[in-house]
Amino acid sequence: MRLFRFCFIGCLLISITACSINDIKPDESASLVLRQSTASAELGDTNVSPSNTFENNADLVRPKQNTTKETVEKPIICIEAGHQKKANLSLEPNAPGSNKMKEKVSGGTQGVQTKKPEYQLNLEVAKKLESALTGDFDVIMVRETNEVDISNSERAIICNKAQADVMIRLHADGSENSKVKGMTFFYPSIENKYTKSISEESKEIAEVVSGQVVSKTGVKFKGVKSRDNLTGFNWLKVPSILIEMGFMTNKDEDVLLSTSDYQDKIVSGIKLGLIDYYFHK
Repeated sequence: MRLFRFCFIGCLLISITACSINDIKPDESASLVLRQSTASAELGDTNVSPSNTFENNADLVRPKQNTTKETVEKPIICIEAGHQKKANLSLEPNAPGSNKMKEKVSGGTQGVQTKKPEYQLNLEVAKKLESALTGDFDVIMVRETNEVDISNSERAIICNKAQADVMIRLHADGSENSKVKGMTFFYPSIENKYTKSISEESKEIAEVVSGQVVSKTGVKFKGVKSRDNLTGFNWLKVPSILIEMGFMTNKDEDVLLSTSDYQDKIVSGIKLGLIDYYFHK
């Protein structure tokens, strides 16, 4: 009889223990594992399994971290197609607070072979550049038609108000020597008190962009140079580069500049340069 009672009580205890363990929720089970491993360690048990340690069971007792990707703002590119259909030869200060006056906006040069005015060529390339950059960058166009009257200082102020990362100024060159050709990249001078703060970054951008454009076009490269006498630079508070895309007074280069394929190469080089500078540096 005593033996029967002992067996009955033993079976009852085993049953109760099994039920209690089965009733533990998943997070309670993990907590139990932690308590057991901790207790064993404190008691000097050297047979504690690594799988029962806190770090190896972290996924059971720690919430997952929020890995939501932060939104990245796109660089703002302000594109200025140089000149306009009708020049404005009235005067404006060449810099904020300056007593030196310059023409608001000149007429630009003209193709010796194509007879195309510079302002038209500049806008053709500017529109292609706008289309190419849109999506990777936020794009601001200073002008979208030739029928405008926007002075050089006003063009700079538009890009300032847009808080542009860079102002890209598109121009074409002219010379009394019809043999002269090639592409030049200008940036605001560090020696100029009006542009000192934006000079270094402008130069860096000009160097990166010029490398890609020259590579794409195979153009004769006339260098990256500083300018300290341009109203369009002096009014700026944001970095800027001015690209003289070629000489319209050179017969061959004039014709080349108006071909769609060559314009596409210029645009492709500018885009690659901007991508290199803003995303790969």
